[in-house]
Amino acid sequence: MSEHDSTPRTPVVARRGFLAGAAAVAASAAAPALARAATPAAGPAGARPNILLIVTDDQPKHTDWAIPKTVDWLGGQGVTFTHGHSATPLCAPSRSSVFSGRHAHHHGVRNNAASHSLDQSTTVQRYLKEAGYRTGLFGKYLNSWTLADNPPHFEEFALLQPAYNDARWNVNGTVQTIDGYTTNIVRNRTLAFLDKAATDSRPWFAYVTPYASHAPNVPAPKYAETPVPAWNGRPSVPEADRSDKPPFIQDATATLDDAREVRTRQLRSLLSVDDAVQAIRDKLVALGQLENTLVIFTGDNGYTWADHGWLKKSVPYSPSHEVPFYLSWPARGLAAGTTDHRIVANIDIAPTILEAAGIGQPAGQDGHSLLGAADRDHLLVQWWKQGTGGEGPKTWASYVAKDKQYTEYYDLHTDASGAVSGTGQVSFREYYDLVEDPYQLKNLLYQATPAQERALGIPALAARLAADRTG
Repeated sequence: MSEHDSTPRTPVVARRGFLAGAAAVAASAAAPALARAATPAAGPAGARPNILLIVTDDQPKHTDWAIPKTVDWLGGQGVTFTHGHSATPLCAPSRSSVFSGRHAHHHGVRNNAASHSLDQSTTVQRYLKEAGYRTGLFGKYLNSWTLADNPPHFEEFALLQPAYNDARWNVNGTVQTIDGYTTNIVRNRTLAFLDKAATDSRPWFAYVTPYASHAPNVPAPKYAETPVPAWNGRPSVPEADRSDKPPFIQDATATLDDAREVRTRQLRSLLSVDDAVQAIRDKLVALGQLENTLVIFTGDNGYTWADHGWLKKSVPYSPSHEVPFYLSWPARGLAAGTTDHRIVANIDIAPTILEAAGIGQPAGQDGHSLLGAADRDHLLVQWWKQGTGGEGPKTWASYVAKDKQYTEYYDLHTDASGAVSGTGQVSFREYYDLVEDPYQLKNLLYQATPAQERALGIPALAARLAADRTG
């Protein structure tokens, strides 16, 4: 089988346990744009909205150049969240949080090997399907998921074994090879799913998840040589003195040139995602369903571009856990090109979708619906080391606010099922003033005295972090 795309494009330059917790949530003093919308949550005349959820892979925040049509639609005619995060900057834990509205220490998928630990009865696709939604999945599902196993609660699916070209797929229960560029196949399968809305009156949920911009970041052939804007790094890239950082960062060796190469490939691979999003929007217009479709676009985690010498994800620095985050729903009044400065995360996606669909919120969610005024003053972000190997970061947890970030590293590790073991002893700490030091160059806890730590408010932050991890 073959699903190719030759359309020309003019590039635009320009199972649960050991730890628990939840981010603190408080009512916002000034209601955000989403809360001010007056239209009923169920859309016009009580009609339940369609749900389109687009989740890219390893897409950092500063990649808007590659997705201009997406930004124009979902940003210019929707809501741009300026503080979007992944609560665990790793693929399978993040995607499990998207599905469940829970932190990884609650849903149990603490690493990429533990995908089968997710309780599928807690997922948004289960609730939507049981509520009468037609459900579809197109693209990547969960790392370590067996390709021949059908993803639960999806009526129609094209499940990708991650690759960019001529990949293996499970299409509605049949494992097969489909020739072609996988982002285009995701697009075409999604469009065919949407076409059925012409004869099927049920509202639908489409989970659209291309492999881009994950390594090896292979672009479609037509974008293989597309020029990308020059990039000279940011202050965190050439950081010469990393003596205040944890040992694995002190040993990191990625350079600006390394970052430029990865950035170029990522941007080029995302150009096809932008094409797919535009094609999906055009299809919604043709079907007359754009108005009452809730669209959410985000990445499963960010990615560092040699920041502090690190060219990956899985670290507590901002580029690793910050992600693009857009939402549009014209029937709810969310089509005006507004910005929302609340701290939001992947754990908020399932609650938002369930509220929009008129489905009661299940117990145990850590996130909250973005359609209301709920706000948080900080977010728990965390990551677990799998195995006991000596390389890379240790398990860590972080208190992330707009103006500061406090991180603890622990003597903890997980096995392939996500179970945690270790002493839990804190082995290293970091604190950054994100107002004065947004690139996290100066760890204020390095060689700090107890008096200095008290002046920074560290005891209270440590207590809050402990409560988030055990609450």
